[in-house]
Amino acid sequence: MNQLNRTDDVPPTVFVVDDDASFIRSLVRMLRASGYQVSSFTSAADFLERRPAGTTGCVVADLKMPGMDGMSLQQALAQSDDPLPVVFLTGHGDIPTSVTAMRRGAEDFLTKTAPRDQLLGAIERALARDAHERHMRAQQRELRARIDALTPREREVLGHVLRGERNKQIAADLGIDERSVKRHRTRLMAKLRVTSVTTLTRLAVEAGIASDGDPAKTA
Repeated sequence: MNQLNRTDDVPPTVFVVDDDASFIRSLVRMLRASGYQVSSFTSAADFLERRPAGTTGCVVADLKMPGMDGMSLQQALAQSDDPLPVVFLTGHGDIPTSVTAMRRGAEDFLTKTAPRDQLLGAIERALARDAHERHMRAQQRELRARIDALTPREREVLGHVLRGERNKQIAADLGIDERSVKRHRTRLMAKLRVTSVTTLTRLAVEAGIASDGDPAKTA
């Protein structure tokens, strides 16, 4: 599915980053003809400085560029608060570099002579990945906001509940009566909008305050 078939109010952007001006012109022309919204930059530093905050999409980047190269750009994006998937399109590729790039999360690593359909397929996967990861980050922020609304005591009770402790044990550990534990559990479950410990545990894992293997690891 190409960009013309998308129904989003604000379509994602394919950011082309390459120091070869003539290659940029031909690539941008092809991508726009294929229905994509495109923005181009002649250096990685320029892209990082001028990229509008919150813009969705993906990056198609050269590997070898003066100043910041493609691998450094990929690392900078991965460490930012608003990362984007990267598709490398280069005339200087080699197997070790491509393996490193993929291990660091690149969507694909293609040569500049790659078939058009192969490049468009990589871009489609990158755009779909960006949409999915943004949804997951938004969901995690919303879950964290719910957890942040808990009182200190409710967070203490939550930690004990996630460790599988019963009300009587929680009461003994915290030095409060069992009725108070029940009250805190009821309130925290309401604030977190869950009705069972199973759902509560899943929410804690999704929010990043517990792990699948050890639900006792709470923030």
